[in-house]
Amino acid sequence: MSDDEIKKNSIRAPHFVTLRDIAESASVSVSTVSRALAGKGLVNRRTESRILRIAEAMGYRPNALARSLVTRNSGLIGLMLHNLLNASFQRTAEIIQTRLADAGYQLLLCITGDNPQQEADFLSMLFDHRVEGLIYVPTGKNMELIRRFTDSGVPVVGLIRRQIDSPYDSILLDDINGAYEGTRYLLELGHKRIGILVGRPETNSGRERLEGYLKALHEFGVPENPNYICRGPYNAPFGKQACETLLDLKTPPTALFAANHEASFGVMRVLSERSISIPDQLSLLCYEDEPWFSWQKPAISVVDSGPEAMANLAAERLLQRIIRPDAFSGGRELRMGAKLIIRDSCGAGPGF
Repeated sequence: MSDDEIKKNSIRAPHFVTLRDIAESASVSVSTVSRALAGKGLVNRRTESRILRIAEAMGYRPNALARSLVTRNSGLIGLMLHNLLNASFQRTAEIIQTRLADAGYQLLLCITGDNPQQEADFLSMLFDHRVEGLIYVPTGKNMELIRRFTDSGVPVVGLIRRQIDSPYDSILLDDINGAYEGTRYLLELGHKRIGILVGRPETNSGRERLEGYLKALHEFGVPENPNYICRGPYNAPFGKQACETLLDLKTPPTALFAANHEASFGVMRVLSERSISIPDQLSLLCYEDEPWFSWQKPAISVVDSGPEAMANLAAERLLQRIIRPDAFSGGRELRMGAKLIIRDSCGAGPGF
C-alpha cells in the first residue's frame, strides 16, 4: 500500500483508533498489529514498517489505561484541590504539573469543592485509573479510601491539612505562627476589637489559625470575645454572612482578620456594598495572597503561605517516594513558614 493510499484510508469520522481499525487498513490480523506496535520482533520487518506508518497516519494512540493493567505503570498522578478560585491553589497546580511533566508524568486534576462525597468519588476514580501517586488537600472524611492507595504501595502527599494517624507525608503551613503574627500586628496598631474568620474546627488549619489568634490576644492582655470569632466553610458565602454578623454587632470590631482565604472574597463584597472605607473605618488583614491584592485600592495586607515552596516540596516528596519506595516508612509532617506582608489596608486602632 502506498503512502497516498494509507492517507486516503485513514480519512474517516473522528473516533478512537483501535488495533482492529489498523488491522483492517493493513489487511492483517489484530494480533499482528499488536506485535508490530509492541516491537517484539515477531513480525516481518517490512510488514512492521507498513503497520507503523498506517498507525501514525491514522493518529493511533495506545490505550493508556489498558496498558497500565499490564505494566502497572500508568504514568498518571492525581492532584485533588478544593477549588481554583484560590490563587494559591492555582499556583500549586501549575508548579506540580510542571515538575511532574519534567519527570515524565501526566496530571489528573480533580476539584472537590471541599465536599467529602465528591472527594470519595474522585478517589475511587483515581484508584481505578491506577495512578502512581496522589497529592491532595483532604476533607478529613475518607481515610479508608486513602488507605487503599497506601496499602497498595501508591505514595500519597497531603497538603495544608493533616488527618490524625495519616500514613503519608503532610505538608502544612505554620498556621499558628502565621495567625499569631497577623493578630499581633493588628494589636500593635492599637486594635483590641479584632474579628476573625477561620475554617471549620475539624480542620487543623482552622484550629491552628484560631490558636495563633488567641495566643496573641492573651499575650497583649486582651480578653477573648466569642462574638468576634466566626468559624465556617472555605467559601465566599460564609465570608459574606460572617462579615455582616460582625459589622452588625452593637460594638463591632475595628479590625477584621479574614484567616479563611476563600471567605475573604465575601468579606470584601460586604465592605464594598456598605461603602466602608479601608483602613479609615475598618482595618482588613487577609490570609494567603492574591495577585490583585497588591494593586487593590488600598492594597491588602496579608499573611502569605508561599504556595510555590509548598508545591515544589510536595512534588519532590512524591517523586522521592515513587523512585525509592523502600526508603520511607510512615508519614512525616513538614511545615512551611508564613510571612506577614504589610501594605495599606490596616491603620491605627482606637488604642492610639
